[in-house]
Amino acid sequence: MMLTPKPADTRDVRTAVLRGLRGRCPNCGAGPLLAGFLRVRDHCPVCREQLRHHDTHNGPAYVTMVIVTAIMGPLLSYVFQTFHPDPLIFFTIFTVGCVGLSLYLLPKMKGAIVAFQWARRQYGFARPD
Repeated sequence: MMLTPKPADTRDVRTAVLRGLRGRCPNCGAGPLLAGFLRVRDHCPVCREQLRHHDTHNGPAYVTMVIVTAIMGPLLSYVFQTFHPDPLIFFTIFTVGCVGLSLYLLPKMKGAIVAFQWARRQYGFARPD
């Protein structure tokens, strides 16, 4: 097996994704990645890195749904079996919890996916501007 050397301009995926989770530019980590709740900036205001090349589609929503389901599903079952709450209170608490957790995670997942695409040079991130 022959190993190929890493190019000098490789991007660290782990660092980029962690920066994206925090809502920061995957390149410098200082500038904001998002211009609103889910709108990605065209470029970083600090390092001027182009960010408009992302192509996330429904990826952040799917990842958010998987995480919310993985957390709330077992919790829902545990609370129901242990405390036997009134159905209306049970429904209200878990509806608010699911919506709140989804709204919290969605921009973080969007940032992580955009940062992953930037680090892997997917879509237009490979082309110099």
